[in-house]
Amino acid sequence: MRVVRAMGARVQWMALTSSPDRVPALRQAGVRPLLGNLDRPVTLHRLAGLADRVLYLAPPPPEGWADPRILQATQALRRRNPPRALVYGSTTGVYGDCQGQWVTEERLLAPQTPRAQRRVHAEAVVRTWGKATGTPVSVLRIPGIYAPDRVGGTPKTRLQKGTPVLQADDDVYTNHIHAEDLAAACWRALWKGAPQRVYNVCDDTRLKMGDYFDLAADLYGLPRPPRVPRGTAVEQLPVMLLTFMSESRRINNNRMKAELGLKLRYPDVATGLVSSPDGA
Repeated sequence: MRVVRAMGARVQWMALTSSPDRVPALRQAGVRPLLGNLDRPVTLHRLAGLADRVLYLAPPPPEGWADPRILQATQALRRRNPPRALVYGSTTGVYGDCQGQWVTEERLLAPQTPRAQRRVHAEAVVRTWGKATGTPVSVLRIPGIYAPDRVGGTPKTRLQKGTPVLQADDDVYTNHIHAEDLAAACWRALWKGAPQRVYNVCDDTRLKMGDYFDLAADLYGLPRPPRVPRGTAVEQLPVMLLTFMSESRRINNNRMKAELGLKLRYPDVATGLVSSPDGA
């Protein structure tokens, strides 16, 4: 979780971390570290009244249907002088399988996995909290994030392993956002987000998953992944990966552009995947 405090014309970033080992790196980056653990509410008391604006990107716990972490964080923030704005990072998984249809923020939610159900619960918590406190809350629904400057931040490792993808008849649409564009969207939402507003945050790429990996393979000079029917994939691939191959949707990002005024630095994966010298 990131929090912001305005200091005249300056902005001071603070970051909540449960790991003392991360403190030196945060300080080196110019961020004030706050030790606390979202699973231990007693450690969150100092958050009250501390920040003007809050960026919440922590995931829910790995089990259950609800997200007690966001409940504990919002309760701590509410104790004294709630922030002027809160941005919550959710997932496009809350829409479930849309069978390749275009998806706007008005679409009814239909989460199909426990992970997505926890996100739906968290969205409801922050929006209700925002109405109760008068704090403008922006919910960002985020698809797959990639970052060429980070280890494992692109499809390269998976391509090197030769992990198969679905054959064309079984394939699903997938959506993406470069980490730098996501950071820009978070910043704009903190300052320009409308109260209790939802934004789809993705780039302009319109590819099915297999075509995405074919494109990445060509960019990296690697063999394209093998294509298999869905029945074979069920037998060969991990459950987590299969969940991403079971939902197909094309995310509409018009509201993000119009209301947040975000101009994508990497409007498609073809430009974004090669945005570092080695295409990591």
